[in-house]
Amino acid sequence: MTVQQWVDAYAQAWRDRDADAAARLFTEDGLYRDHPLQAAHRGTEGVRSYWANVTSTQDRVDVRMGRPVEASDARRAAVEFWVRMLNDGAEVTLVGILFLRFAADGRCEDLREAWLFEPGEHAPHDGWGS
Repeated sequence: MTVQQWVDAYAQAWRDRDADAAARLFTEDGLYRDHPLQAAHRGTEGVRSYWANVTSTQDRVDVRMGRPVEASDARRAAVEFWVRMLNDGAEVTLVGILFLRFAADGRCEDLREAWLFEPGEHAPHDGWGS
């Protein structure tokens, strides 16, 4: 799996709110850090549980992913995301970046998120994601 294929699958799992599809993108011992000051979600079961919980309040999810920036060995990458959705019935925009490290088989072994959550629907600015 290439980095771009991984990013596309991640975005589709989010659109579908599919915790199983998200979990399959990670190694059995992978780490998913959705917040820098909280413990990581560990392994595919940790990812599945986190995703099932966090996406349960989301609806009309419009996920846009930027073009990944990859290290020369394709083991590390960063990619922006811009998501407009209903969360608990309220329009919100979630803008952030994923810092990723991949295993040899293309699954993610470490994900770190940095994000900003804003009320309302905000469109990406010109040039975003390129």
